[in-house]
Amino acid sequence: MKTIKILLSTICAIFLFSGCESWLDTEPENKYTENSFWKSETQADAGLTACYKTLRNAGIYGGGSWATPLWEEAGTPNATDYNSSSGFFRIAEGIHDASNAGIINNRWAHAYEGIGRCNTYLARVGDIQMNDEKKQQGIAEAKFLRALYYSMLINYYGDAPLILDPPVKEHNTLPRTPKEQIFTQMIKDLDEAAAVLDVNPRQTGRATKGACYAMKARQYMYQGKYAEAAVAAKQVMDMNKYKLFNNYRTLFMPENEGNSEVIFDVQYLYPNYCHSFDLICRQYNTNAPLRDLVDAYLMIDGLDINASPLYDADKYWENRDPRFTMTLAWVGGKYRGMTVTPSSTGFLQTGYTFKKYSIYDEDNANNNVIKNDSQSDINYIVLRYADILLMYAEAKTELNQIDESVYEAVNAIRGRETVNMPLIQHTDPSTIATYVAMGDYAKMREVIRLERRIEFAGEGYYYMDILRWRTAEKVLNGPIYTYNYTQKLVRTFNKDRDYLWPVPSYETQENPALEPNNPGW
Repeated sequence: MKTIKILLSTICAIFLFSGCESWLDTEPENKYTENSFWKSETQADAGLTACYKTLRNAGIYGGGSWATPLWEEAGTPNATDYNSSSGFFRIAEGIHDASNAGIINNRWAHAYEGIGRCNTYLARVGDIQMNDEKKQQGIAEAKFLRALYYSMLINYYGDAPLILDPPVKEHNTLPRTPKEQIFTQMIKDLDEAAAVLDVNPRQTGRATKGACYAMKARQYMYQGKYAEAAVAAKQVMDMNKYKLFNNYRTLFMPENEGNSEVIFDVQYLYPNYCHSFDLICRQYNTNAPLRDLVDAYLMIDGLDINASPLYDADKYWENRDPRFTMTLAWVGGKYRGMTVTPSSTGFLQTGYTFKKYSIYDEDNANNNVIKNDSQSDINYIVLRYADILLMYAEAKTELNQIDESVYEAVNAIRGRETVNMPLIQHTDPSTIATYVAMGDYAKMREVIRLERRIEFAGEGYYYMDILRWRTAEKVLNGPIYTYNYTQKLVRTFNKDRDYLWPVPSYETQENPALEPNNPGW
């Protein structure tokens, strides 16, 4: 694989001087070699930091000029891109292939970069003289990260080579391992990590016991293992460590990073480690929300726009679920202290932009703050407690085990202090906006799926949701619309091909053992 060659090239570059002088059997004094680096606790810390650093790569959570998780919305009915700077525009249109979409190439390569770093750390740290408790914590964190990186592979590509050793050139000839085997290894890594890690991180941004349980819940959900997902989600809930942050809007602002809802997030800090979230929301509009998302928000009475007497088509933003105005800006509304028009910067594509994960709002102290390319540093939340609650409710529903705890989990989200939407209930059938019978599996599923779409709009979760629900063939086939229902384009989704991405062509060219590619590719 090209990925392995990149890793090996990096190692060779680091050790070049050593190679040239090998006939003298000496170690270079001006560079580290593989043998001289892994000697001290400081070097072990640096090696583990490198494992975390890959989280900020373009193919994972997107630092620098990339805004990967925000762009992932453009692959869903929630948003669109216009230049496919990441590749999600092509994916949503159904015109992607094994070489023309950056994210398809980068995700595979960067996942293996992270895996290679974790494997090297795990193989080397055991020989370093250092505090044993700290060493075991580091090993557990590396296992958590390795599971996260492997999840990127099996969720998007399916089968992939399972590698548990430091990179060597022989890895370039490995065939793909069935994803079920990789999944088993992921769960093993997460279980072993959870047994060691504490409830609180030993350093801000590090993996914890709760992060391991939460990642297990998510991966069980993605694989349709609902009983196991419910158990893992309940483990997080029973920790009594996390709770919903009261203000939905400011949950995603820099001043509230690491709040009570955050289970695991990717750390950014200006000027060293940044991304471009603010720029794409304020100016580029490469994650432009679509009218389909706007129309999905319920009214404040709990009814949809087709049933509620509160809906006014000319002022469609009024009387909506409060998360509407805390997530979106729209033509006719205010943004950065000014009234938005169709020609306003940042609104040219659909007439909407996301406020979530940016410092900008209707009117706040950041009106005139300009954060350009690679200048934003809001942490990206990979796992948050709201997701745990909704995964628990969904898993119990899919098992047809709907009970009071399912209602409580959903209502915790709807009843957040700044949201305060009508709570669902099973006692008064006459209140149609909120009534869901205890045994009504279909209705509860509908409620939970809409709740996930609204709660996580703009965060990059929804793409994997529509894939695992097998609804992408329905919601990604057809036209998409701007704020005034002008058709922008028509998307296509091939149900026999597009539920998995292709293995990148440069990888199969470098390593023919990766063939055959996924069906349809």
